[in-house]
Amino acid sequence: MKLFRILKIVIIFVLAFICFAPTAWAFCGFYVAKADSKLYNKASQVILARDGDRTVLTMANDYQGAVKDFALVVPVPTVLQKDQVRVAEPKIIERLDAFSAPRLVEYFDEDPCAVNDRVQMGSRMALPPSAAPRSAAGARDNNLGVTVEAKFTVGEYDILILSAKESDGLQTWLQRNGYKIPQGANQLLQPYIRQKMKFFVAKVNLGEFEKTGFQSLRPLMMAYESPKFMLPIRLGMINSTSEQDLIVYLLSPKGMAEVTNYRLVNIPSDTEIPVFVKNDFGNFYKSMFQTSYVKEDKKVAFLEYAWDMSSCDPCSADPLTPEELRKAGVFWLDQPTNSTPMPRGRFAPPRPLGNSVFITRIHVRYSRDKFPEDLMFQETSNRKNFQGRYVMRHAFTGEAKCQAAQEYKRSLPKRFEQEAQNLAKLTGWNIQDIRKKLPVVASGDSGAWWRRIWPF
Repeated sequence: MKLFRILKIVIIFVLAFICFAPTAWAFCGFYVAKADSKLYNKASQVILARDGDRTVLTMANDYQGAVKDFALVVPVPTVLQKDQVRVAEPKIIERLDAFSAPRLVEYFDEDPCAVNDRVQMGSRMALPPSAAPRSAAGARDNNLGVTVEAKFTVGEYDILILSAKESDGLQTWLQRNGYKIPQGANQLLQPYIRQKMKFFVAKVNLGEFEKTGFQSLRPLMMAYESPKFMLPIRLGMINSTSEQDLIVYLLSPKGMAEVTNYRLVNIPSDTEIPVFVKNDFGNFYKSMFQTSYVKEDKKVAFLEYAWDMSSCDPCSADPLTPEELRKAGVFWLDQPTNSTPMPRGRFAPPRPLGNSVFITRIHVRYSRDKFPEDLMFQETSNRKNFQGRYVMRHAFTGEAKCQAAQEYKRSLPKRFEQEAQNLAKLTGWNIQDIRKKLPVVASGDSGAWWRRIWPF
């Protein structure tokens, strides 16, 4: 019996530590809202599943024009064949977005008297602390220096793989062949030609598109091998008259992926903000991101999430299943660590063992003057967790029946003010406007504590 009592006390203490220790505070909250890609009017999304030199790239864009006018030109490191290209399921990107999106979590303060009673009993549970946490065509246009290296149809897309000797010739060839490429593209095409890269060119086959039954274009997925771990973004600036948002989901069996040619900055996180933000979390996050973006002189990439796919805390969506991860391009699932390499640049069939998937979510807002280079990445073994997370703490509103409750009550105005200051600093919102929305603590010691309850 004595041993049982000791074990019971130990269990209580461990639970108290998990719920209230600063290093483990996340385990007691729960998700209530997320800031996903739908917040942005113009946001492209890309998945890069990478292991060694092998990459599966999935691209979803925010194209909103007539389907017949769609044209996609993407530099690729090698000539791709038909079995290296697929059409992806749109919901896979939506799942990754929901799983990794910055999130709002909430906590509810306990009755300070109940907490005080447990402290006196020896379990010492405190209030949650403040957050600190070929079949190649081979046809050459001698005048323009463009070679059609491969030609095929995948799903609703007619695809060409081109090589070119000079950018003016490539731009002219594309325009002559019905691709709506804007003037001035040659300046952005030239660096890729110098690097001897090929060009993945896609337009919509209207007959095949009608057969799909989809109302919008599906993402394109391609598999290839290259020592370069990069994402070409400069061509996305051709039509741009303003800043663009790009969200990249990097999947690796090793750990976090990093940007090597721009600074990678953690998005502000683990900050307590007023409870009224719950009803306006989308605007909060957009304002906070823009404030951070300007503060960093618009020259950085932001880390919004880094976590092993097998878990999340708190979860804004369920982790992707192995089948969903395969559809996202994860080719190393169910493969032995020292297995025979997959066919060069192909989609590999599943094989036993090897199931680690670490997701890194990077958010870039870019323009031609601030991001003159393509994004270069590297895999790392860093598996430290990070998430964009913002915390609301609901104050206890019951009757003050003990000294601890009176002290708690007296501490609330200072706490609310700090939350207001945090919000103003993160977003640039006017502090006086924020203060008008804060709860006010009543002067009485009993009965109702509030002159004005939460404004929702």
